[in-house]
Amino acid sequence: MITSWLTLRDLQYVIAVAKHQHFGHAARECHISQPSLSSQIKKIEGYLGVALFERTNRRVSITPAGKIMADQALIILDEAQKIPAMVQESSSSRFKSLKLGVILSLAPYVPFAISAIKKAFPDVSLSLHQGTTGDLVEDLKSGALDAVIAADTVDESSLTVFELFFEPFVLAAPKDHEILQRTKLKPSDLRASEMVLLDEGHCLRDQTIDICPVNRRGKIQSFHANSIETLKHLVASGAGYTLLPQLATKDRSMSNLISYSSFENSNIGRDVVLLCRQHSANLPGYQALLKALTPSRAL
Repeated sequence: MITSWLTLRDLQYVIAVAKHQHFGHAARECHISQPSLSSQIKKIEGYLGVALFERTNRRVSITPAGKIMADQALIILDEAQKIPAMVQESSSSRFKSLKLGVILSLAPYVPFAISAIKKAFPDVSLSLHQGTTGDLVEDLKSGALDAVIAADTVDESSLTVFELFFEPFVLAAPKDHEILQRTKLKPSDLRASEMVLLDEGHCLRDQTIDICPVNRRGKIQSFHANSIETLKHLVASGAGYTLLPQLATKDRSMSNLISYSSFENSNIGRDVVLLCRQHSANLPGYQALLKALTPSRAL
């Protein structure tokens, strides 16, 4: 049988090359020389009778067969890692290390998350990564991250979704802007042509546009921001108004330039979730992490 020679280490090699699409980078991650890694990949391809990677002088790209094997290899490794957790006694900390991704628009939540994780898992080695939803999800699927905190906009059958909390959206507008005169703010009051938004790739941008009624969307302004803080500065400068997650409004350092207004409908906002791989080795641990991360004091 083919599995009689294929080892877990071989699977790690395939995953690393698939992730980096570069033999040198993959070799460093696997603590092996590049020639040895290349030789082992060729050996695996020889046994399988298919090419897993296409190589040129300038780049390495994964083939459809390689993608299938890398995805399955990640599942197998996750399942194999469950064995120690299943046979060892439970300890006070379910994580020795945790590589956690958080979307950029949740930056105000990060200090609470770090504090909560350290309190619940005092011995954990925590590595925090911020980025856009798409990039973080790809890193989670490849195994570069253990979990991701994001808005509930991800539709991936390979991931498990744990609900964390609901975060309302709040209107942020320049002082004395006419939209602030509305006593009961509704989505129909919004015009995308008068709004400043995050750059493309940020899920908050798409959620904001979706809240605007179709007949009011019009042309979106050319003013874009790559972070919540830059977005606030654009609003403060009078470039337009925007929607912010409630956590981002806790800092009122620009309160002399920005006014905030809540929607009449308190259900306008986003669901924040914890994502992990469906076949992750420590699903019970993520249940404990979920409990720790629920920000009863943060909202």
